Amino acid sequence: MTDPDFEAFVRATQARLYGAALLLVGDHHHAQDLVQETYARVARHWSSLSRPGGAPYAYAHTTLYRLAIDRWRTRARRVTEHPSDEIEQSYAASARSPASPPAGDAATDDRLVIRQALARLTPRQRAVLILRYVEDRTEVETAALLGCSVNTVKSQARLALRRIRELAPDLLADLDPGGAPNHAATPATAAPVKEESR
Repeated sequence: MTDPDFEAFVRATQARLYGAALLLVGDHHHAQDLVQETYARVARHWSSLSRPGGAPYAYAHTTLYRLAIDRWRTRARRVTEHPSDEIEQSYAASARSPASPPAGDAATDDRLVIRQALARLTPRQRAVLILRYVEDRTEVETAALLGCSVNTVKSQARLALRRIRELAPDLLADLDPGGAPNHAATPATAAPVKEESR
């Protein structure tokens, strides 16, 4: 029998985890699979995670990103030529799916541009940008979640931002003159455009 507390946890967190998964993989079905696998891992450890100080959401969040990275590594071993093409096709198919909002308004257009730009990044660059600029994580938190060094986070963010500027320079319009992100944008539409601190 399912623990009612676990069911409540799923209801309270599934939208956030699904949103992160969708940005990571660019495909609704793959995102759902990733979230389901994450919850399966959480369920196996629920007895300890549900205790005081157990931090089940932190565990689920880290698990989601680590599972995504594992999938990218497995796929990279299978795909040796143009590995980003499969991801870009997933993003394009997701944008055409019935679950996606209709195109035409500025916010939807921005989301599509962001998805297309993210699809052209390496998996680790995409994860770094999502954590740093969509979820507003620190460099230290991002490094811990991805299992890498802070210097790797900095270098991957720098390379990714350069690539975003090449692919979608209009996304920089969300910056104010001082270089801070426009916080009027929602996480679903905000662009990962903040420069790394030197």
